[in-house]
Amino acid sequence: MGVKTRLFGEIAIEDEKIITLPAGLIGFPDMKKFTLIFDEEKKGNIMWFQSLDEPQFAMPVLDPNLLDIGYNPVVNDELLLPLGELREDNLFVLVTLTVPADVKKMTVNLRAPLVINTETMLAGQIMVEDEDAPIRFPIYEVLKKAKEGKGGE
Repeated sequence: MGVKTRLFGEIAIEDEKIITLPAGLIGFPDMKKFTLIFDEEKKGNIMWFQSLDEPQFAMPVLDPNLLDIGYNPVVNDELLLPLGELREDNLFVLVTLTVPADVKKMTVNLRAPLVINTETMLAGQIMVEDEDAPIRFPIYEVLKKAKEGKGGE
């Protein structure tokens, strides 16, 4: 499948790389087909959740495990049923990233992670049960410390 995107130009997406969100994203219920894009050369931590329904829409996402903050969201099991059987080896969780003009104020949304079943390629943006989970969790210092811990790579 070929898609002309705003950020990445024309890209080819293999069918097995298409992630389907049956309920769409929160606030964007008509966006149901996505793919993950990342820069293999930069080997960065930020990926892009690129809509295939609306090629102008892509949002930065991050694996919360990279933050080393012990993120382990609790969600209602019924919300996960449409994704198929989830196990540790087929479960992939991402959090959305907001990067304002001042990058020191970048945040991730820990309240509504993206949960992906890597076998069925079905996903959902799921609200966690912990109402104290922040929608805007600051990560600049966390990422800075993680980078310093790896020798500044």
